[in-house]
Amino acid sequence: MDRRPIICEFLGTALLVLMGVGAAVLAGAWIGNLGVALAFGFALLALAYSLGPISGCHVNPAVTLGFLLAKRIDVRTAVSYWVAQFLGGIAGAALVFWLAKNVPGLRTHGKMGSNGWGARSEVHIDMGGAFLAEVLLTFLLVFVVLSATHKLALTGFAGLPIGFSLAVIHLIGIPLTGTSVNPARSLGPAIFAGGAALSQLWLFIVAPLVGGAIAAGAHMLTHPPAPNAVAADQA
Repeated sequence: MDRRPIICEFLGTALLVLMGVGAAVLAGAWIGNLGVALAFGFALLALAYSLGPISGCHVNPAVTLGFLLAKRIDVRTAVSYWVAQFLGGIAGAALVFWLAKNVPGLRTHGKMGSNGWGARSEVHIDMGGAFLAEVLLTFLLVFVVLSATHKLALTGFAGLPIGFSLAVIHLIGIPLTGTSVNPARSLGPAIFAGGAALSQLWLFIVAPLVGGAIAAGAHMLTHPPAPNAVAADQA
């Protein structure tokens, strides 16, 4: 098995967390929610063009689940991607944590760009609302990724709708939950934040996976797979 896609998924997820979560932790006070949303969107846009031809640039377990359920990758590939993505998310968060510890007075415990509801939400959304928000926002992201990388989509332009959709998703989701839509993005920061970030982590793993699964079903209805579809897709 070619190891390059696995390496790309690890590196891509680490860089997405480093740039996106790093923007929230290290520069959030200056750039605000709009700046953080653009950081996530532009980071994914750049990664899509850099890594897409090699691994498809999923950099998100929910996206990989969508590809698996849509029968565009096999189980072995999905599992290897999931391992790489979660390890990449932890590595990216570790780099953000290391940088944050070198900034005097910057608080990391309980925060670190982690996701949450209740008192940990800007608008104090409750658990049910947070779950629904993450399902819906992840649905949008995974549906866009699956559709943009479909063989009927315009070749070479997949990165644009994917990156832009992630930015818009963050504009909506940051006040609600801090925006996960990516279990690997949530796991890393929660580990280093500790406390309530860890106790609430389950929602930001389960809800995005539910959203990704629903998106795969919707995509299969709108973009029926051709017979003997190729098992590997690239952005």
